[in-house]
Amino acid sequence: MQDNVTTLDISKFICAAYELARKSGLHITMGDDFEEYVRITDRLPGKSPTYPHFRPDCSDLLPGKAFWIIGRDREDRVAHVQAMRLYDLSTTSLDEHLGTLRDCFADPGLKAGPGSSCSCYAPSARSITGLVAYRGDLWLREDFRGRGLLSFLGRIAFGVAWTQWSPDFIYALVGSWNIEKGIADRNGYLHKEPHASVLRLPARGICDDDWLVWLTREDLLKMLSSRSCSSTMPATR
Repeated sequence: MQDNVTTLDISKFICAAYELARKSGLHITMGDDFEEYVRITDRLPGKSPTYPHFRPDCSDLLPGKAFWIIGRDREDRVAHVQAMRLYDLSTTSLDEHLGTLRDCFADPGLKAGPGSSCSCYAPSARSITGLVAYRGDLWLREDFRGRGLLSFLGRIAFGVAWTQWSPDFIYALVGSWNIEKGIADRNGYLHKEPHASVLRLPARGICDDDWLVWLTREDLLKMLSSRSCSSTMPATR
């Protein structure tokens, strides 16, 4: 670990966030079997389909390079999902990565379909390189919203990502309504730029113009070094 962030610090950080989720009625589990993940997410009422980033028929979701988090309520019904994966952008940048559609598909020429494209107009994406983690497919069931849960659900994911990968950046691509409603802020992202992923996947009915939101390595270290996870998170009811 670097910058005085120890394994024990991060363990305490994740455990504190996990405990807050439990007290709010969510039992958290993790895994890396994305066949199972898609079977679960495709059956969730009110959730949009999981994008190709986390579909094993589209992407190479290798063990140790991707994971999912699922939260179930006290009746064992799924109330929350999210997923993360790691890209090695050591020889490229995020704007090039997005433009080639390789964030979505292991083989865009074979899997993307006719008319598919992605354009990135976020200037900072050109400087996002190295080991870069992507967080997506975030969903929280309606009856769990408005409780301040997003903050520590995000921190569970960020903590696990650090222990597994120690990434240089963590990013997400979100719709404008996430920005307008402050959802990206509540998830812990400190930076944002519009028009980062103007994505067209006609075969999948996808037509997006998403913002880029992200954390640097330094941002993440500062978050993880906080000694009391609960003291920085909103109260739950």
